[in-house]
Amino acid sequence: MPDVPEPRLALLGGGFSSDDDGLLDDWLLGQARVARPRVCFVPTASGDAPGYVEQFLAAFRPRACTPSVLPLFRREADDRELRAFLLAQDVVYVGGGNTANLLAVWRAHGVDRILGEALQRGTLLSGISAGANCWAEGSHTDSFGPLTHLSDGLGLLPGSVCPHYDGEPGRRPSYRAAVANGALPAGWAVEDGVGVLFAGGRLVDVVSRREEARLYRVEPDGDGGVRERAVPARRLYQEEGAPKRAR
Repeated sequence: MPDVPEPRLALLGGGFSSDDDGLLDDWLLGQARVARPRVCFVPTASGDAPGYVEQFLAAFRPRACTPSVLPLFRREADDRELRAFLLAQDVVYVGGGNTANLLAVWRAHGVDRILGEALQRGTLLSGISAGANCWAEGSHTDSFGPLTHLSDGLGLLPGSVCPHYDGEPGRRPSYRAAVANGALPAGWAVEDGVGVLFAGGRLVDVVSRREEARLYRVEPDGDGGVRERAVPARRLYQEEGAPKRAR
């Protein structure tokens, strides 16, 4: 009986859409189980924004991978083709945007169920911002305008996620308050510049492209507040003489 690969998820605090060094995207590709992975970009949270799609393709076509894009706002594949396409991917890379809209569209098309199946079959699921939020039970989001909590994520990663922990005003106190009052379960706060890898729901790697960028574990302290613990990260460096990636 073949070994069942351990389910793996990656949260990105950056990548091709915001960084000019390509370090987090290179790290992500390095987590794939094959030398030339098939990488599917899912831009649902941005409404399949054409410019975002072009950024992804420009960044990943030169890399040692086979990039593709899954549009859902002008969907062409039937249910069988959609399932076969997603299950054939080595890496699924979900873009940023509106987390609530992303989840609603995925559920309407059955993408949520297919991605859960892909995870169990060995596909590395990943994403930035909304694309990091979606995998958890709950998340911290601006999907509804003001910063607030969203409690109906996919639940493929236990607990909650907060992106842009240091990158957007109000993120830190708002997420801490949501965890303290029980609106969100304990979880992971991802600063911009950080990459986080989970296997079987366990944290197995944390990397950073900025020395000061951190991942934090945020938990209720039992007295109406929270405990916030910084997790050590491995620093990513650009090879000497390597060109910066175009954005």
